Amino acid sequence: MSHPPLTQPDTRRWAWLPPVGSWGYYTLLAAVGMFILGPLGGVTAAFMNFSIGFFVGGQVLAGILGSVITYGYGPEGRHGANYIQTTAASVAGMMAMSTLIQAMTWMGMPQVPDWQLVLYMLCISMMAAGIGMLYTPILVERMQLTFPSGLAVANILRALTDPVLLRQSVSRLFGGLGVGLGGGIAAAKVAWMGTIELSTSTFGAGLIVGARVGIPAIVAGLTFEALSPYFISIGWLHEGEPFRKIAFLIALGMILGAAVVDLSLIFYRVVRRLAQPGERVVVPDEQRTGPRASLPRLLTWVGVWTVATVICGVQFFNEPLGFMLLAVGLVYLFVIVCGISLGLTDSNPISSSFVVTVLVLASLGLKDPMLALMAAMVVFVSASVAGDMQQDRSTGWRLGSNRTLQFRFQVVGLLLGAVLAVAIAKLFMTAYPVLNLDQTVMSKDQAPAQWTSAMTYKFVGALRSLTDPKPYQTDAILIGVAIGLVTEFLRKWIKSNAAYQRFAAGSRVGFGTDFMLDAVVLPSPYASSFGGFVNLATSAWFAAGGVVSSAINTFAPKTPPKPGEEELPADMSSTSLVGGGLIAGDALAALGLGVAGLLAVL
Repeated sequence: MSHPPLTQPDTRRWAWLPPVGSWGYYTLLAAVGMFILGPLGGVTAAFMNFSIGFFVGGQVLAGILGSVITYGYGPEGRHGANYIQTTAASVAGMMAMSTLIQAMTWMGMPQVPDWQLVLYMLCISMMAAGIGMLYTPILVERMQLTFPSGLAVANILRALTDPVLLRQSVSRLFGGLGVGLGGGIAAAKVAWMGTIELSTSTFGAGLIVGARVGIPAIVAGLTFEALSPYFISIGWLHEGEPFRKIAFLIALGMILGAAVVDLSLIFYRVVRRLAQPGERVVVPDEQRTGPRASLPRLLTWVGVWTVATVICGVQFFNEPLGFMLLAVGLVYLFVIVCGISLGLTDSNPISSSFVVTVLVLASLGLKDPMLALMAAMVVFVSASVAGDMQQDRSTGWRLGSNRTLQFRFQVVGLLLGAVLAVAIAKLFMTAYPVLNLDQTVMSKDQAPAQWTSAMTYKFVGALRSLTDPKPYQTDAILIGVAIGLVTEFLRKWIKSNAAYQRFAAGSRVGFGTDFMLDAVVLPSPYASSFGGFVNLATSAWFAAGGVVSSAINTFAPKTPPKPGEEELPADMSSTSLVGGGLIAGDALAALGLGVAGLLAVL
């Protein structure tokens, strides 16, 4: 049954602004996201990848700046700002993929025509955007994962575009932003803060998710640290190597194992729902002024771009059809695995997905690094783009933004991002020839201090393993799968028991027991996996934020709203507002430092 279109209220503060829903309105949003905020965030992301080896997602920063552009639309501006940040994050995320081209250069691979690279990355990203949208009903609406950066953007947009919410939340939101900005700069410029690896955004993410997610990360990190001597003794690590060089494979396996349990339950419920056609599905309110979502259209989109991706891989790079089909199949797996990790911990293990894909291809007999890179590129770009789609949609779901419009804004961002990904790689590597040098064959003294390119280093290391396979890497993944599968099964079994539910809800002892089960004894594999992807200090900051958040929300007295004020939405608690501000401030610091660093070397 179709719904009649609703009349769009005119909330403009200034009459000269194009009306909401007009072509002028959508053109304004797309232009700001594509040509201003997107390239700004993309230059920063590319610089961080080349110089450090990781990049900060552009959602929060683009959300802040986008809300400035749409302030004149009043509360309705939150949707426009959300569409701007969706577009900008797509452009910036694609520009961060430039590290793949650097990996090709390090490996001494033959030059590929730029237009082929652009078209290949465009096809992959379009396919991934559709797959990411296919999974959002599971990750965002069914599982209702937090997506800390997505929640932060939603809170920022609600506050900055609504004067009532702004008055009620300004001190917490902007207080956190100030601390995050100062902390991000200090971590890079003050020696002792760099030593303790201060990360205000990681602490802020912990504030948003709480102790039941934060503590398992540090518990897992400490466990892996304690196991390091054993890993060295069996040859899985060399003396002096960080534990995460092998722990990330175990951690990725843990997510895979837990996802098997959760997806099995979801599919079981879907089958039961199909058997009861009279049962109505309750969906969240969504802005009704735009086009309706259509599953057949979305499936057609995914199918067309999947075929285009496979054809490009086979025709441009002589990729065997079987390996291309396998890479596409792995996309469906890693998009949901990485999406769960991103939704819980704000960390998207895209580089781990690349490495595991290479290992899978090697186990099936692929020995050509060029073919492996082009096949693994499908998974790497897809995990990044789909993760952005899910993060952005978590914001849109909270705001009630139209999902079809949001998808279209991501698509226009990807169109430009695919071109700029190749262009920015050529620009950096032409301007700084040192970026063309393979650091995997350099000694520690020869490696350039300013351009560490850690992500490229990981890619090339994985590709070189094709000629020197390491069977223990597959063993590490399988061990992780077993841990994740058993742990998640036991958690589901215990927590579905009615007697245990009464015990946990009936007393402080029950509450404490349930907390210890979640945090230490039998923690979620999704939360624990974070401790395998990052170093120990990062896990510690994440856990610290979670502990502080849970302590405040559990023990602090609840303050009723003042006369004339309404109670803030549940997901705009004091800790989530401060946490979102910390993430936003750290993103602003990363932008400032990135631009300053780029200007310094020009």
